[in-house]
Amino acid sequence: MVMAQSLFIILRNNRENCQIDVLAPAWSASFLDRMPEVNKIIPMPVGRGRFALKERYSLGKKLASSGYDQAIVLPNSWKSALIPFFARIPLRTGFIGEMRWGLLNDSRKLDKSVLRMTVQRFVALAYPPSLNTPPECPIPKLVVEGEKVKETINKFNVGTEKKILALCPGAEYGKSKRWPVENYAAVAKHKFYEGWSVWLFGSEKDKSVTTEINQKTGNKCVDFSGLTTMTEVIDLMSLAKIVVSNDSGLMHVAAALNSKVVAIYGSTDPEFTPPLNDESEVISLGLECMPCSARECPYGHYECLTGIRPERVLAAMECLSV
Repeated sequence: MVMAQSLFIILRNNRENCQIDVLAPAWSASFLDRMPEVNKIIPMPVGRGRFALKERYSLGKKLASSGYDQAIVLPNSWKSALIPFFARIPLRTGFIGEMRWGLLNDSRKLDKSVLRMTVQRFVALAYPPSLNTPPECPIPKLVVEGEKVKETINKFNVGTEKKILALCPGAEYGKSKRWPVENYAAVAKHKFYEGWSVWLFGSEKDKSVTTEINQKTGNKCVDFSGLTTMTEVIDLMSLAKIVVSNDSGLMHVAAALNSKVVAIYGSTDPEFTPPLNDESEVISLGLECMPCSARECPYGHYECLTGIRPERVLAAMECLSV
C-alpha cells in the first residue's frame, strides 16, 4: 500500500483533475488517510483468499453508477479484476497475471527484466503499454499532523526529549527475514550508552520477539508491539531519528515518513522492494544462495542474517549522519 502511493502521485501529477478512489481492505485506511492524493477509500468487503463472487458482484454493480473512467488493478490475481469488470468501468488496466484477458481490456505483459522493482510495476500502469524503460518513481510520503502526534504521545505517556531509535524486529513473512534478537539488543544497548531512547514496534504476533529484546536490554526499551493502531505507529515512528528494520511493511512506513532507515535483508532481494527514500542504508550479505526468498532457510543456517553483525548496522547508522 505504501508503494502504491508512487502510482497515485504520478496519476495526480500527469492527469488534469484526476480524482483517485482506492478499493482496499479496511485496515489500509490508516495509510490511505495519510496520502493527500487519495480522494476516497472504498473498504473491500471480501477478506484475503476468499472468492465470494456474490459480494464482488454486488459491490461492482454498486460502483457502476460512480462514473469511473479507469480502474488500475494492482494485484495479479484473477478474482481481483472481477469488481472493476462488474462495475463496467470502461478502461481496466493491469498485468495479465492469472490469465485475465476479458476481465481487463488494457492488459499488459510484465517484463521482469525491465521492471525489476515492485514500485516500478505499479507506476508503469499509469503509462501507455508502449513504455519500455523503467519509469521514474516518486518517493512515497505519508503526512503526519503535529496535533495528532501530540495526542498519541500523551496517550502512551512517552518522553521525546532524547533522540529516538526505532527498532522493527518482526517480519510476518518468516524467520528468513528476521535478524537475530540478540543483535537488535546489542544495537539498543549501544544507543542507550549514547543517551538515546529505544522504541520497539510490531504487531501482536511480534510480541514475543520484542519482549525478548527488551529483556536482553534490562527492560529499558519502550515496547509498543501489539499496543498501537497503525495510525499511532505512523505518528510515533515519525519521531524517530533513525529506524532499524527487517525487510517488512514497517520498513516501508518508515521510509515513507522520510526517516533515516537501516534495512536488513536476509532471504529476500533488496533490489525488488527496497526502502523508497534517499535516507536509507541497505544491508545484505549477497551470499551465493541469495536471494532464495524462502520463508525458512533451506540449509538451516540462516547465515544471510546471522552473518550481519551489530557493528555493521551501527556503522551504517553512522553513515546516515544521525
